[in-house]
Amino acid sequence: MYVMGVISRFSPRVVRTVLVLALLAGAGAIAVAQRGRNRGVWVEDNVPYDGKFTFARLRYADYNGSGWWFDYPTMERNLMTMVREVTYLRAHFYGSNIHFMDDPELLKYPVSYLSEPGYWYPSESEVLGLRTYLQKGGFVIVDDFRFNEWVNFERQMLRVLPGARFQRMELNHPVFDSFFRITSLQMQYPHPPHQPSAFLGIYEDNDPKKRLMVVINYDNDIGDYMEHSEQGWWPVNISNDAYKFMMNYIFYGLAF
Repeated sequence: MYVMGVISRFSPRVVRTVLVLALLAGAGAIAVAQRGRNRGVWVEDNVPYDGKFTFARLRYADYNGSGWWFDYPTMERNLMTMVREVTYLRAHFYGSNIHFMDDPELLKYPVSYLSEPGYWYPSESEVLGLRTYLQKGGFVIVDDFRFNEWVNFERQMLRVLPGARFQRMELNHPVFDSFFRITSLQMQYPHPPHQPSAFLGIYEDNDPKKRLMVVINYDNDIGDYMEHSEQGWWPVNISNDAYKFMMNYIFYGLAF
C-alpha cells in the first residue's frame, strides 16, 4: 500500500476544529512562487519525482473557454495545507504538477485532477495516454462542470474508455470512508446555483465491486470552494465538505 502512517480517524468535533483553523490560518498564508506564463496562465515548474505524493493536474489544449487551469494553483496549495494539517502523508505541500495526458511522466502519479471537461477535446495521442494511465491503475478526479457540459465530457470519455458506464455512486462505497467518513451525498451546493450535485463513477470492467477508476463531481465545483476557502466566499461547512471529499479521493487513489 502506498499510504503509510496516516492518522486513523479524528472525532467529528476535532475534525471540524482542525479544518476550520487551517482554513482560516494556514491556507491564507501560502506564498506561491510563479515561474512562467502560458496563454495567460501562470505555470509553475513541475516538482521532480521523488516518491512523495504530488498533486497532479491534467492539461488539455487551450481552446476558447477551456478551464484546465481553473483555481490553479491556489486550490492545490490550500488542499495540501489541509493534508499537512490533518494527515501524516509524505507529500510535496508547496508544489504541484501539470501534465498533458500523453506525457509518460504522468504514469508516476497515481492520482490526477481534471477541471472543466466540458471544453476538453483530446487528441488521439492524449486519448491513448489517458487510457493507458487508467488501465495501469491511475485514478482521475473530474470536477468543475455544469450539466450543459456533460455531453462533451461523456463523448470524450467514451473515446478514452469505449463502453464505459457512468454510474451513480452510493454512500457505502469505500471512497467515501477512505479517510473521513462522509455521512451524506445529498448536498445542495451553492455553485452552480440551485442545482443539486451528484457523484458518479466509472469502474474497472463497469463492475462496482472492482476498482473505481474515475470519480465525477457532477454539477459541482469543489475546487472553487477550496480555492476561495480563506476568503469567506462560501460557507465554512461547504468548504470543509470539499476538503473532505478531495482528501478521501486522494487516499482512495493511493490505496487501491
